[in-house]
Amino acid sequence: MIMNTFTIEQTPADIVKIFPKASDFFKERRIDFCCGGDKPLTNVFSEKQLDGEVVLKELNDLYQEWSKEDHDVTDWDAIPASQLIDHIVHTHHAYLNDELAPLGQFVTKIFRVHGAKHPHLKELHRIYHELKLELEEHTIKEDEEVFPLIKEYELNPSEALLEKIRIANGGLEDEHDVAGDLLKRIRVITNDFTPPVEACNSYRITYARLADLESDTFQHIHLENNVLFKNLAK
Repeated sequence: MIMNTFTIEQTPADIVKIFPKASDFFKERRIDFCCGGDKPLTNVFSEKQLDGEVVLKELNDLYQEWSKEDHDVTDWDAIPASQLIDHIVHTHHAYLNDELAPLGQFVTKIFRVHGAKHPHLKELHRIYHELKLELEEHTIKEDEEVFPLIKEYELNPSEALLEKIRIANGGLEDEHDVAGDLLKRIRVITNDFTPPVEACNSYRITYARLADLESDTFQHIHLENNVLFKNLAK
């Protein structure tokens, strides 16, 4: 494996392509690698008032340790658009189809049982169901409208079709921003998905599943914004 030393001029999105585990590193520090992942780290550190030298050293140290092991890292940029779309549909869309409704029941349950003592659960309940609706409508739009256009363009490219896709993708990226902001708010509300000490099993399960939803959705958005749509724009 060729070793890299990441610099402040690189973007979180590009770093995650090389070093997938960096997604966890960035999430812990609330650094966006999907919706707004195209900003150089120097800008991110300035905006978030982070000690860039310290954060960059931690990132590179983590990468050096990770690189000592064998990892099968997928080069998503080298994969045809149709194949990437199939991966997104069968992995990330399938996950949302299976998870959103059951997780919504857990969010509602802990709000009903614990909301009186833990008032933040009311906001969590509201935001989660707003996110659920946003993601459901978004994936339907991708599956039924946008992804078929991209597959058609791959077979029969034309400037007219590409312009149609660009317009559609602009709307999708705006929706990604909305979903990303809702997930970030959920992380804040749940104190980084840390349940109270006295939390019951349902409470703990709900927080763990919310954390999984965040991880999967951020990776989902990263593949669309920073690989699929970006490569089409080239």
